[in-house]
Amino acid sequence: MPEPRAPMGQPDAPLDPEPAAAVRAERGEGICAERGEGTAAERPKADDVACTAEEIIERVVQEGLLRRGGPVVVMLSGGRDSVCLIDLACSICSAENVQALHVNYGLRAQADEDEAHCEQLCERVGVRLTAHRVSRPAKAGNLQAWAREVRYAAARQIAEQKGALIAVGHTATDQVETILYRLAASPGRRALLGMSAREGRLIRPLLSLTREQTAAYCIARGLRWREDESNLSARYARNRVRHGLLEALRAVHPAAQGNVLRTAELLRQETALLDGLVDDELDGGASISLERLQQLQPALARLLLIRLAEDACGRYVPQAGDRVAELLELGRKAPRAQLHVGGNVAAMIEDGRLWMVKLPPRDRGEAGGAGGG
Repeated sequence: MPEPRAPMGQPDAPLDPEPAAAVRAERGEGICAERGEGTAAERPKADDVACTAEEIIERVVQEGLLRRGGPVVVMLSGGRDSVCLIDLACSICSAENVQALHVNYGLRAQADEDEAHCEQLCERVGVRLTAHRVSRPAKAGNLQAWAREVRYAAARQIAEQKGALIAVGHTATDQVETILYRLAASPGRRALLGMSAREGRLIRPLLSLTREQTAAYCIARGLRWREDESNLSARYARNRVRHGLLEALRAVHPAAQGNVLRTAELLRQETALLDGLVDDELDGGASISLERLQQLQPALARLLLIRLAEDACGRYVPQAGDRVAELLELGRKAPRAQLHVGGNVAAMIEDGRLWMVKLPPRDRGEAGGAGGG
């Protein structure tokens, strides 16, 4: 059975739990958390499954994302999750196979302190560190989007040179927050699938661990991390989900976080089945007859159109699935037709068959069905 198809180019990129110095640029940085300390929010909660450091290492080994002896680039912000990740990578892959990347955006006074902390940590664990310093261009646009692109581009460059994977510190807690955010901000089933454990070179070895477990791991291993006090601020959507929505759900039921994760896992399994049905209908092709489209169950017809649109433009276009009836009617009226179905994609109809094409930007408003749309 095929793996669920990961969203391609969705506008709502995963909320990054380790936004590094850039995303924290306009925030205040807390103190370094010492062994045995940390805020109450960082200490393991009563309803969190306690694990020893050794059990966490074994769990990550069994999941197979970090390979023994395999090269890996760890994106290191200095926060709790990335500190936990680099120590796990050293334990599993061995330090000589681990390369750390820290991006210093220089946007606030504490940025150099973050970098110095990462240097000290890497020296302690015996890992090579690349500290990448950049300045934000005047026309960079959205700060988070720019910072994300900068650090991922830097990580890809190192990883490609070394034939390595790229490891990021997204946790199960981040997964829940991302799912809840997408549920509010994006329509469609894919919003509920969450982040994949692996996407090409990118791996997320901590997706089975909660934020409380990574904190407990760091405390047990005597690892210090940089604390970000602005995580309490309601200014950022991620924090509103974390402290508002997620806490409200826990008040409804203490197992809310686990239930969200389990639901996402079930949906990923069901998505694999649905993707297989779409694969069977297309049979390796990129078009379908209008006669066959008419015969399909509405849900399958919708998914098939979404797939054709995604394959045509390289990104998720869920609104294409809403045009089934319109396209069938258009096909009955004209032997040749074109209909803009969303994004920069148009459906083409000719001689009873339908396929999708990517439109150049200048044509996005011009595509219509047989002269309309």
